[in-house]
Amino acid sequence: MLQNKNIICISSIDWDFIWQGHQEIMSVLSRNANRVLFIENTGVRAATLRDIPRLWNRFLNWRKGFKGIRRENENLYIYSPLALPFPYSRIAIKINKIMMLSVIKRWMDSMEFHNPIVWSFLPTGIVLNILDDLNPSIFIYYCIDDFASSSSGARKIKGLEEGVIKKADIVFATSHKLYERCLSVNKVTHIFPFGISIDGYNKARESHVEMPDEMRGLRRPIIGYVGGLHKWIDTNLLRQIAMKRNDVSIVLVGPRQADLSLVDKLENVFIFGKKERDTLPNYVKFFDVGIIPYRLTAYTENVYPTKINEYLAMGKPVLSTRIPEVVEFDKQNGGGFIHFISSEADIDKFINSLSSQEDGISKDRRVAVANKNSWTSKIESMCGIIEAKLEERKNEIDAGWLKRFKKIYLKTRKKVLGLAAAASIVYISLFYTPIVWFLASPLEVQDEPKKVDAIVVFGGGVGEGGRPGPSTSERAFYSVELYKRGYADNIIFSSGYTYKYNDAENMMLFAQSLGVPKGQILLEKKAGNAYENVKFVTDILRQKKWDEVILITSPYNTRRSKLLFDKFAGHEMKIIYCPVKNPQFYYRYSALRIDQLQAIAHEYLAIIYYKYKGYI
Repeated sequence: MLQNKNIICISSIDWDFIWQGHQEIMSVLSRNANRVLFIENTGVRAATLRDIPRLWNRFLNWRKGFKGIRRENENLYIYSPLALPFPYSRIAIKINKIMMLSVIKRWMDSMEFHNPIVWSFLPTGIVLNILDDLNPSIFIYYCIDDFASSSSGARKIKGLEEGVIKKADIVFATSHKLYERCLSVNKVTHIFPFGISIDGYNKARESHVEMPDEMRGLRRPIIGYVGGLHKWIDTNLLRQIAMKRNDVSIVLVGPRQADLSLVDKLENVFIFGKKERDTLPNYVKFFDVGIIPYRLTAYTENVYPTKINEYLAMGKPVLSTRIPEVVEFDKQNGGGFIHFISSEADIDKFINSLSSQEDGISKDRRVAVANKNSWTSKIESMCGIIEAKLEERKNEIDAGWLKRFKKIYLKTRKKVLGLAAAASIVYISLFYTPIVWFLASPLEVQDEPKKVDAIVVFGGGVGEGGRPGPSTSERAFYSVELYKRGYADNIIFSSGYTYKYNDAENMMLFAQSLGVPKGQILLEKKAGNAYENVKFVTDILRQKKWDEVILITSPYNTRRSKLLFDKFAGHEMKIIYCPVKNPQFYYRYSALRIDQLQAIAHEYLAIIYYKYKGYI
């Protein structure tokens, strides 16, 4: 049997639900020095109003632990996740994945709980979504029900379950029909019907046990049932038996899970409700016959009722409807262990035979069959299959290390070379081709100069490269050239940038040194950016009633300046855009410089920002 393993069980029931294989298997494994995290059911259908008590119970279970995790015993931990009850909603699955993994992964880290065996009874989207994040050593799916037939809300599960079966390293199935279905998808499928915790039944059978108080005084024979009182029980059949044979008592032991109104008020039907699992053998001991009164449906075609073995373990004859798995069980064990109900005559005949014990099957033979189906033997067999798979996986890892290492190395090298090639292409495209200049061309507005009222010059400030440069003198020189050629009688220098001396004043001094009279020069010394350049210059132009000007700035600043003038002046003024020709900063060397790229990118980003601010 497995030992010293980490196991995560994704259950299709809650821990405190009716005791079934989920709890039994994980309890046995945890007692055998394996650490187990039991994740309670997250559902196979969307919740409805009738699920409110169940959801409330989940919240209470969540509160019992820290972040939903509580310790049940030395090696067994229960996780009651708070999950959105919509198992087929992609959004809900993603949210549930985030919420659940945030808890599970932290718990695993704190427990050094690595590479677990993941054992799922649940075939939903959340299983497929969290599986890889759990980094399992192997993945086991135990197919115990035809969930798609269990309710109309669970029909969508079919495709997801197929995905879970394909993903599994090992598949177990509880019935022959489920086995055939799983085998068609995954060849590593084994049939394992649920077993019985035989020790409690053997002890109750072989020792003196007091009859439960509720059963004292009941008319014999007693036809008994243990298990959930769910919608698959044929209450109409039970009613027929009770009304036809008022000389028998029908005892139902288990929690109510469906409408029982057909039998609730019958005098010889006794519903005792849910009992502790340790006390169930005491009830079965005083049955005269155990009954499996299931309706024949698409769902029950796949059901293997474990109560067969519970009845046989106490040496009791069994009465059942013709459920396929019960028929198969009787056939595999030589026949005669199960009395099948096909008509009312079958019921009469069987009940009449109880006192004579004429069925030909001894009590010892029934007990022997039940012992063959004990959970101990089944879990040992399953563990043998799991250990073989783990060993196979280990051998695969050991044998293939060099191949995997080479593959990883080559894959990494390929990625590095690919990134290097991509970086080289980008680098060459940016710095050694005209592509950037082509992309920058929409930023430039170029008009032919003509006679205007004034020439406006925007200062270079710290220059396009982000530091003081020749831009200011270039622009001032070009303005003087246009002035001397008679394109305007006035020059406006605009810049608030100051580096020891104000930029606009520097341009004025330069122009004067080239022969422009001081009286023909106006200064705007407050602007700290292009927005303010245009705003303050427009105010001056309006004061002077000048409505036609030449603008001198850098080539790639003209588009932003035009957008600003269009916003501030509209059709009121005519702006002729005459950027500096062949500016030194934008001189095209054999390779584009990084500061040139930055300046062009800056212009595009500035236009986006101005648009966002509403400046343009």
